Amino acid sequence: MKFTDGFWQMRDGVHASYATELRDLRLDADRLTAYAAVQRVTRRGDTLNAPLITVEAYAPAEGVIGVRVTHLAGKRHPGPDFALPGAIGDPSAATREDGGAAELTSGPLTLRLPADGFGLEFRDADADADGRLLTAAGRKGTAFATTGDGAHHMVAQLALGVGETIHGLGERFTPYVKNGQAVDMWQADGGTSSEQAYKNVPFYLSSRGYGVFVNHPGKVSFEVGSEAVGQVQFSVEDQTLEYFVVAGPTPKEVLARYTALTGRPALPPAWSFGLWLTTSFTTAYDEATVTSFVDGMAERGIPLSVFHFDCFWMREYQWCDFEWDPAVFPDPEGMLARLKARGLRICVWINPYIAQKSPLYAEGAARGYFVRTREGDVWQWDKWQAGMALVDFTNPEATAWFQGKLRTLIGQGVDGFKTDFGERIPTDVVWHDGSDPERMHNYYTHLYNKAVFELLEKERGQGEAVLFARSATAGGQQFPVHWGGDCWSSFEAMAESLRGGLSLSLSGFGFWSHDIGGFEGTPDPAVFKRWLAFGLLSSHSRLHGSSSYRVPWEFGDEAVAVARRFTELKHRLMPYLYGAAVEAHRTGVPVMRPMLLEFPDDPAARTADRQYMLGPDLLVAPVFSEDGEVEYYVPEGTWTHLLTGETVTGPAWHRDTHGFDSLPLLVRPGAVLPVGADPSRPDGEWTENLQLRVYAAEGTGDLRRTVTVPGLTGEPAATYEVIREAGTLRVTADTDRPYEAVDVTGGASAPAI
Repeated sequence: MKFTDGFWQMRDGVHASYATELRDLRLDADRLTAYAAVQRVTRRGDTLNAPLITVEAYAPAEGVIGVRVTHLAGKRHPGPDFALPGAIGDPSAATREDGGAAELTSGPLTLRLPADGFGLEFRDADADADGRLLTAAGRKGTAFATTGDGAHHMVAQLALGVGETIHGLGERFTPYVKNGQAVDMWQADGGTSSEQAYKNVPFYLSSRGYGVFVNHPGKVSFEVGSEAVGQVQFSVEDQTLEYFVVAGPTPKEVLARYTALTGRPALPPAWSFGLWLTTSFTTAYDEATVTSFVDGMAERGIPLSVFHFDCFWMREYQWCDFEWDPAVFPDPEGMLARLKARGLRICVWINPYIAQKSPLYAEGAARGYFVRTREGDVWQWDKWQAGMALVDFTNPEATAWFQGKLRTLIGQGVDGFKTDFGERIPTDVVWHDGSDPERMHNYYTHLYNKAVFELLEKERGQGEAVLFARSATAGGQQFPVHWGGDCWSSFEAMAESLRGGLSLSLSGFGFWSHDIGGFEGTPDPAVFKRWLAFGLLSSHSRLHGSSSYRVPWEFGDEAVAVARRFTELKHRLMPYLYGAAVEAHRTGVPVMRPMLLEFPDDPAARTADRQYMLGPDLLVAPVFSEDGEVEYYVPEGTWTHLLTGETVTGPAWHRDTHGFDSLPLLVRPGAVLPVGADPSRPDGEWTENLQLRVYAAEGTGDLRRTVTVPGLTGEPAATYEVIREAGTLRVTADTDRPYEAVDVTGGASAPAI
């Protein structure tokens, strides 16, 4: 939200008050409280008839400093609030006074209040004696503003340095670098081709090695160098604004601290990393259709791991009643048993809405399980489902009721749920627990996905729960997997989907997927084949469409070959990929990594938005053209094409042309890539006949690497000590299972995978 009219004036009806002069300061051992006047106080009379802004600073966790700015403290606070499991405090946090200035230090981060005027400086305490300045709230950085409609906003501004880039703020399909953008945190069902977002996360990551999390689940308005061009401004319509500055100094360390605070991603089961196939949305299908799809995949040698039933597994006008349409699926238990006998896992579509025609509507309404209007009626509308109501997850009994319906499906053989929707949440309603409707609009999805995920964990066991969720907010990364929502079937939509995934990855989410081939429309075969390679080199991979099927043979024999090739490749890479998944679970560093994460000191890597690192050692550059031309950036060193053995050298931009069965897939210098022997499934015996592909480091080529291959639970299954010295390769292992070490020297004779 913008308040100013250029540099000199305010917008009509806006009055702003800025923290201008420090009037009092209280230091406790681990926190400080400052009181700032909004004007210079030159005489006693200046203290009358004027506001005072209260600024509290504390450390909710090591390396994180929280700032709470308040104008009028008496406003009622009904919630909800973000659950912050890592906000356990920092016992080592300390304050001190230094020549009239005050400081609070937590880990490598120091907040300094200068002696003159009023300001907040955030410094890297480990950088040098004075602490490298990361960002600061300057003369207009701490404020409140009122608008002509009587609304009251708390406003903060943090300085942008020269060349500093801002990333994250959830899954956003607008430009990857957020500088120059106005971004509102407000859940919307807007597809991938607009500025709206399904996953709004009020957290951004800076290229200077820090992050900022605004601890407010409602609408937060960001102006990222788009109002004051040298500032990131954020505001809320409230009397209090709280934000956390998160230390690095590397982007990985920022994400580690942020996800420790808001919750680390759960580890999805290994089977979920295989290929998913769906019925698509509005297509015609029954058990015969499903069986023909499964048979077709097997006949063509395309490994399949999960089959998903989209909305019309239930009867029309009755979403959700959680009952199979008897006219289409007369024997659901038998059908699921037959599919599972073929080694498949099962996912079904759900949403948190109950249509009026559903038998569950009368039951839920009678028990008070739905959100109500201010007049006490059940809130309803006809968008999406006729007369639909909204399950009130702030009511524990309603949550248990909803979970009970899903438990029946789990008993039938369902392994996971596609938790669709959860964005269009009304604000003119009353919640069971009295929550603020404006704050609940974004937060609703968190309660919805949490309820479903926790049920799966309880019924299937920890490590076996997986969602395919569309909406999320801060903390939603704890309930994977998330997919990118409704995109068109075009190269442009493929690229915008990737931008969304990269932004989400820098917002604390470890796992991400998208609809291969696009959702709306029917893709040209070229789009489908290029998207196959991209999709199967993502953390999770799903074939799904709207009004047309996504079985590969619909797009020609070459599409079948491409689907087979990249599915088998992903399966062979699972010892490596699941290691990256375990890292995401334990540290918050995502599987699909924007180049910034691995190469924070490389200026070209900060803005790269058409490529990514898959785990720490594989560079993936999807091809966004029919003719196969692709432009991509290679960081420093000699990298090796995994698929051909050819080498490319960086730092440099490269332009290649690739067939549909290829794309730039480069192995980092000095990597040791564990590759499995079984191309048929994602959850096989990874350490059986494992291949360790050793890629020479820069310079002499010598390296020492420890490679740990996880088991299906994420715990270490085998560890290999790899030493390459003077051209000689030595490997020791703590397993008796056979393995092979391959010394890869790039070139035409290099072994390709």
